[in-house]
Amino acid sequence: MRGKQAPKRKIKPDIKYHRLDIAKLINYIMRDGKKSTAEKIVYGAFDYIADKTKQDDMSVYELALRNISPSLEVRGRRVGGANYQVPFPVSDERRQVLSFRWLINAANGRKGKPMAAALAEEIIDASKGEGAAMKKKEDMHRMAEANKAFAHFARFSKKKR
Repeated sequence: MRGKQAPKRKIKPDIKYHRLDIAKLINYIMRDGKKSTAEKIVYGAFDYIADKTKQDDMSVYELALRNISPSLEVRGRRVGGANYQVPFPVSDERRQVLSFRWLINAANGRKGKPMAAALAEEIIDASKGEGAAMKKKEDMHRMAEANKAFAHFARFSKKKR
């Protein structure tokens, strides 16, 4: 790696709910710097959730994120000329990143609906423990479980050069 690593930027909380995680979700949805469009999508999704479930939109959203955030992931590790899929625990920040990525990809996969409605329905499904984002998490956990035998490779740090 050349040069210094770029410093972590602080982001401001979102306008409506004053929460950092929603501001990050908006930033992930944003395309071509169109933040106001991304905000309309996210806030529209939360309005849709409140209308459809007759519950607090934030509690449904938090439950969905808890349900789809992974605790284990597999990473490729080269040991003695062979590549192994080694299970590793997931940090809190990466857990959030993966959850958002899976939610957005699953919402994009729902065709024939506006993005706000698709995102809202994916969040509602995730809060119930179903949907494409939930399947993605279960697949990742299944992969980690299947490769549990290689967990001892996680202990070894990379060789120093």
